Amino acid sequence: MEKRSMALCILLSTLAASVQTYREYLWRAPCNPVHPPSMVELREATVYWDAAQKSVILKEGVMEAEGGAYGYFNDTLLLSGWGVLEICAGYGGITQQDETTFFLAGYLEGFLTAGRMFSHYSNMFPQLIKDEKVLNPLKRFLSKQNQWAREQVKLRRNSDPLWKHLGLILAQLDGLHAGAAQWAKSKHTEPLSAFAVQFLNGVGDLLDLVPALTPRSNSSTGTGAFRMPGMGHCTALIKVLPGFENLLLGHSSWYTYAATMRIYKHWDFRVSDVHTATGKMSFSSYPGFLMSLDDFYLLGSGLLMTQTSNSVFNASLFSRLSPHSLLAWQRVRLANSLARSGAEWAHVFSKYNSGTYNSQYMVVDLSRISLGHSIRNGALTIVEQIPGKVMHSDQSEALRRGYWPSYNIPFHIEIYNLSGYGVMWRRHGEDFSYDLCPRAKILRRDQAKVSDLSSLKHIMRYNNYKRDPYSKGHPCKTICCRNDLRPRRPRPGGCYDTKVTDYQMALRLVTEAINGPTTQGGLRPFSWQSFNLTTHQGLPRSYNFTFITMRPTLRRP
Repeated sequence: MEKRSMALCILLSTLAASVQTYREYLWRAPCNPVHPPSMVELREATVYWDAAQKSVILKEGVMEAEGGAYGYFNDTLLLSGWGVLEICAGYGGITQQDETTFFLAGYLEGFLTAGRMFSHYSNMFPQLIKDEKVLNPLKRFLSKQNQWAREQVKLRRNSDPLWKHLGLILAQLDGLHAGAAQWAKSKHTEPLSAFAVQFLNGVGDLLDLVPALTPRSNSSTGTGAFRMPGMGHCTALIKVLPGFENLLLGHSSWYTYAATMRIYKHWDFRVSDVHTATGKMSFSSYPGFLMSLDDFYLLGSGLLMTQTSNSVFNASLFSRLSPHSLLAWQRVRLANSLARSGAEWAHVFSKYNSGTYNSQYMVVDLSRISLGHSIRNGALTIVEQIPGKVMHSDQSEALRRGYWPSYNIPFHIEIYNLSGYGVMWRRHGEDFSYDLCPRAKILRRDQAKVSDLSSLKHIMRYNNYKRDPYSKGHPCKTICCRNDLRPRRPRPGGCYDTKVTDYQMALRLVTEAINGPTTQGGLRPFSWQSFNLTTHQGLPRSYNFTFITMRPTLRRP
């Protein structure tokens, strides 16, 4: 028994050293063909566009700098809690159109991550489609929206940069579908349908679309035109140190634990269109998503963006939903690529509002911040959306005062009232108050303790529900929710990740991230053992991971 224990210790020690070696290797690696240690489940590939045959040439196992797109997928979800995908596109020797660049980037991502896409679709479908009667209305809505968007691209791409860039995003979506289909063909299995790819990218939008499209006779609002509250999605904190020595940004995602199939993505796309602010971004994401969903983005333009979702309790607002609009995920992508300031980001995002995935977006402009000196107007722009309305305001003064918190309650009073939060406060208490909900109190009390990344990680993983008076014994009335610990009707959902960065790290597109429900304060690690009825294909059995550093490693040729 002693020998077996000794062998196990040696194995674990060797594994830990190998992981660290791999991390150090990635930091040094150039963008040319590379071969990390074999213990890592790494897939590399390069794709070329054959203009004569109008087809993709795929080379597996190599990254060739002259390729139309090249990159790797490090599938270490079970080892570290995250997979890592990195793609360079458009930097090959042959000049190619932007549309080709985006298509090839999508194709490569689809091919490299298709196995995970299948699993994530299997996990997310039952989470969102509880009533099969909504499936056909949803398919019709997404089909009409997709058709309308593509028609607008054809009509307006030569006169409007927004539609031209949407054409690139749709080309990337087509490439993603085609690349995943190529992987399925090589495995002799059925490919993901076009609806499945739309479904994955629209998960955030579906949080509002599905209840809005569900026949009223089957919905159980029970409160007239008001929907009963569900779980919020995410906590965020932007913190500036007292002497402006540093800016810190943290975000913790809340949702079902079935969504913990995480991939951190680094994209570097060469874009010739002069209206594009950046083709370079690093962000937390999922298989088959061409956006973050969390959202947590570090952009090559010097903008940072994160978000927490807001509920729309006033169900009458959803009568404004129309497929002749751009989904939130599409507008986020457009704003991230085209905007050079927070105000520009808000302006782009507000166009063709779908009224789905209604959220508070926080856009930080690093160019408006001089550490140790000043925080100028435009440093922080807050954007909030509901069906029929998008509002934004400059909240740089909040950073000058020290911090900006976000916790699923609208800041702008008009959005707050139209959404129905005022009614919910009167009916259900201060959990729906912007100033007095539990997370507002906890962040107001504890944000002063945040002085570095370590203390930021602590507050973003904070859950002391048994002792904190503001939590009142509830494991979700805190910064990092553990819904699975509720004594009555526990559910596998809550706060399941955290990402943190600071000013200097963000300039280099570097963050630290952890996947899994918090264990802070001695809380037991989450395990699927007690929740086997929830589909969790391909996910870790239990979650006790640590923070790991995410940084782009592939350099342009």
